[in-house]
Amino acid sequence: MALFEEEVEDKDQDKWIVWFNGTSNALGHGVGAVLVTPDNQCILFTTRLGFDCTNNMAEYEACALKIQVAIEFNVKLLKVYGDSALVIHQLRGEWETRDQKLIPYQAYIKKLMEFFDDISFHHIPRKKNQMADALVTLASMFQLTPHGDLPYIEFKCHGKPTHCCLIEEEQDGKSWYFNIKRYIEDKEYLGRLLTTTRGLCED
Repeated sequence: MALFEEEVEDKDQDKWIVWFNGTSNALGHGVGAVLVTPDNQCILFTTRLGFDCTNNMAEYEACALKIQVAIEFNVKLLKVYGDSALVIHQLRGEWETRDQKLIPYQAYIKKLMEFFDDISFHHIPRKKNQMADALVTLASMFQLTPHGDLPYIEFKCHGKPTHCCLIEEEQDGKSWYFNIKRYIEDKEYLGRLLTTTRGLCED
């Protein structure tokens, strides 16, 4: 499944990628992220935060938690993408961190960076961070009971309307409208035509 389109340079072929997002709203606080392997295997993560925090704190939580996951996978080359300009530019050392709530996060992530041979941070528009954004929305809105397990969620893509699945194939292998089309084109009446058109009218 291709989630992201990015031209990868030869020097980045062996790098893992993290796409992260965090949110804090009236419904709750959550983080979401996607870890992408060098062979484009996607590992999805979503976490609900059980403490009060600001939106910027949630963004830092998302970034820190997923860098921790990359360390657990023994990743040495990592590219980190997020749509929070504040978090990305602060971690790159381009913006000063003045908020006392964020300073510990920045210091912690800088310690985590020591586990990598190469790690870089990149800011992207929110529209290019759709998967992480969807995961964080789920995490912030989904109410969990204490020690409750999150039910398995499966995503499918349907290429045609569901009612098309009700149309059965003819026994002779021809499409259901074959006789109707033949009658319109050749004025040739078949016994099955009346039954077929009556069924369509009833529907």
